[in-house]
Amino acid sequence: MTSHPEAEPPSSEAESLKRVFGLTALVIYGVGDILGAGIYAVVGKIAGLSGSMVWVSFLLAMFVAALTALSYAELGSRLPKSGGVAYFVHTAFQQEWLSMLVGWLMFCTCLVSMATLSIAFAGYLNAFLPMIPTWAIVLAMFAGLTLVNFRGMKESSALNIVCTTVEVSGLVIVILVSTMFLLGGHQSPATNLPPDGNAIGLTAVLQGAALAFYAFIGFEDVVNVAEEVNNPEQNVPRAILLALSIAGVIYILVSWLATQVLSPAELSASGAPLLDVVRRAQPNFPAVVFTVIALFAVLNTALLNFVTASRLLFGMAREGLLPAWLGKLHRKRRTPYRTFLVILPIVITLALSGTLQFLAGTTATLILVMFCLVNGSLLVIQHRQPLNPRGLRVPGVIPVLALLSNLLLIAFASQASHLLSLGFIAVGLLLIGLHKTLMGRSQHS
Repeated sequence: MTSHPEAEPPSSEAESLKRVFGLTALVIYGVGDILGAGIYAVVGKIAGLSGSMVWVSFLLAMFVAALTALSYAELGSRLPKSGGVAYFVHTAFQQEWLSMLVGWLMFCTCLVSMATLSIAFAGYLNAFLPMIPTWAIVLAMFAGLTLVNFRGMKESSALNIVCTTVEVSGLVIVILVSTMFLLGGHQSPATNLPPDGNAIGLTAVLQGAALAFYAFIGFEDVVNVAEEVNNPEQNVPRAILLALSIAGVIYILVSWLATQVLSPAELSASGAPLLDVVRRAQPNFPAVVFTVIALFAVLNTALLNFVTASRLLFGMAREGLLPAWLGKLHRKRRTPYRTFLVILPIVITLALSGTLQFLAGTTATLILVMFCLVNGSLLVIQHRQPLNPRGLRVPGVIPVLALLSNLLLIAFASQASHLLSLGFIAVGLLLIGLHKTLMGRSQHS
């Protein structure tokens, strides 16, 4: 969001966002947010962890997401305002530093996700044009995204429906050609063990679930448009749960079919796993069509992450958490272009130095940390005000189970993901500490 220094004082009518979302449009918005690039990017790496049980990993990840989604549903019903996690945490704990940390974690999540998506983009493009080096694809992709973000981006419900339709069409193609492949009498791969050949145990499935959670990120964004929803107390909770259910069923079906067409070892080694599934299941299907769909899905999600990250950094600069220089808008475009100078070096370094599995795992870990704060917030708010005057109230055991399940998946993420996540949290706490120190000195001077 941009601000205009010379704007007139807003009236109460001007402060209210236009309510453009009904339940159907909001569900489509949520499904589109969830069904971005996650499944295109990580299904192969999850198969490398949990073998033919990859669908169980997705099921567990959906269960964990559903518990937190219920917490979001009640919070969205109690507090139907834009602002999402930071607003929930501030309402519950009234601690400015914690709200700042949430904003920082959201920013870091966007950065690591952008790096993850650039590797996935390179993988799908390399499957069609193998002569282009990965680093060149990554740099070209971020150059294009920077140009679009600089020029400004007007989002609308209609545009989101188009993007969602394209992204879902790729998954429908995977489901159709894989089903025809199996109905045609083709047998499943000879081995459905993970690439290391070890039997699949609970640990492997949970490790896969920790990574699969990356594919479910997005349902929480529904609460960010609560002020633009008709009857938000009813429609926001319903839309969150419906969108998550629809996406979850599609993920479980796609992941199961993928392991019936290719072995986990083949999926894990692929830079474009769903493209290879389509190639094996239906060799006559034009590979370029599916490649374009996959590239579009990845680019669309990466652009949304870039837009969000630049606005979060801009907001933090305006709040004094970062140098005010970053809080300046371009004179003509009214976009926070200076934030690009911080974002691009970080995401390019992450993309060129990390693996897809490591970066996706770190993104999931960071979002799970935020979800812990969300569930903790609901527990505090329920204790403070047991009845929800606006409607929905989930049993108190739900946020408890959600919090514990979030912690469980964090525990099964890779050690490298833990370390990078802790590094981002430490930097955030350092920035907040410096901000507090400077504010204290200015007040005493």
